[in-house]
Amino acid sequence: MFHVNPEPGAQIHHSDPFAVPADKRSPVRRFRGRLAAPVTLWTAPGPAGLTVSSTLVADGDPGRLLGLIDAESDLWAAVEEAGRFAVAPLSPGHRQLADRFAGLFPSPGGLFAIDSWAETPYGPVPAGGGGWAGCRLDGAREYGWSLLVEATIERVELTDDGGPLLHHRGRYHELG
Repeated sequence: MFHVNPEPGAQIHHSDPFAVPADKRSPVRRFRGRLAAPVTLWTAPGPAGLTVSSTLVADGDPGRLLGLIDAESDLWAAVEEAGRFAVAPLSPGHRQLADRFAGLFPSPGGLFAIDSWAETPYGPVPAGGGGWAGCRLDGAREYGWSLLVEATIERVELTDDGGPLLHHRGRYHELG
C-alpha cells in the first residue's frame, strides 16, 4: 500500500463534497447568503459561546439587541440559565476564532482554551477586541428554524475598531 502526498496547498476536492447541490438549496437561505452580515461572538457565563451572524442592534433608551441562534446550542442553555450574555463584534483577525465557535474548526481543550479572554459578568470576551455589549435576556421564541433572542443592552465597552469581519455567500470578507 502506498500514499500519494499532494503538493503543498493542493486541494483534494475542488468543492465541498458534502455541499447540497445548488438546485436543491433553499431559495430563502440563498437569498440570506447574499446579504452581508457582521460576524459576532455571543458568550455567556459557564462559559459557552457561539458565532452569530444574525445580530441586529436598535438604538434607544434602553438599547436593544435581537439575534437568531440555534435553540439546541450550548450557548442558549447557558444564556437561559444566566439570563445574560455578551456580544462581541469580530474583526478580520478573528477568522479562526469564528470558525471554532461555529463548530467548523477543531477546539482541543475546549472553545476557550486558545486566545486571550477578558472576564465580564456577562461572559468572557476576546481580549483586545473591538469592544462588547453586555445584554440582559428579555425573552426568546421560535422564529423559522432558529430562536429569536430579544435582549436589553445594559453595558457597552468600546475599544479601537479594527474593522468588521463580514459573512457573505458562505465566506468571510473584510472592508477595504
